[in-house]
Amino acid sequence: MNATLAAWNAAEESAAIESMLACCGSRRWAQAMAAQRPLASVWALSDAADRAWGNMQEPDWLEAFACHPRIGERTPAPVTEPQSYDPVERSAAWSRKEQLAARAANEMVLAELADENQRYEQRFGFTYIVCATGKSASEMLTILKRRLGNDRESELREAAEQQRQIMQIRLGKWLVE
Repeated sequence: MNATLAAWNAAEESAAIESMLACCGSRRWAQAMAAQRPLASVWALSDAADRAWGNMQEPDWLEAFACHPRIGERTPAPVTEPQSYDPVERSAAWSRKEQLAARAANEMVLAELADENQRYEQRFGFTYIVCATGKSASEMLTILKRRLGNDRESELREAAEQQRQIMQIRLGKWLVE
């Protein structure tokens, strides 16, 4: 069994929840994950994460979305509720790495991303979420523009799916750190 997973299985509930918050900022999701312990394998963890995420609703999704900095933003979004453990810092560090291509983009693309992010937030009421890993700033801008054509319900579901993908990538990172 993976050493990180074994330690998490044995951890106090509050510590287990805090570990999960670095992977996904929804407290209800993190609690649901901790409640499923012990998990026998990395595959079981991944499956449990998807099942728990599938039971979340709009408030849980929005809570998770709010933990992400805007795509292309030079600094992470401010933390509104610091945690005693530092899942916020771990999440912010992962966001910086995931968005490396976007942050390195030229000023024109970054300015357009900032404008489109603002339009997106005004239209939908939440931060634009995209699984940034492996995508250039131009690709993410194209995706953002396409998604601006969605209705709110469709967009909320698409953003939730992007969050699920991010969560799975972060679970993988967490398991090897």
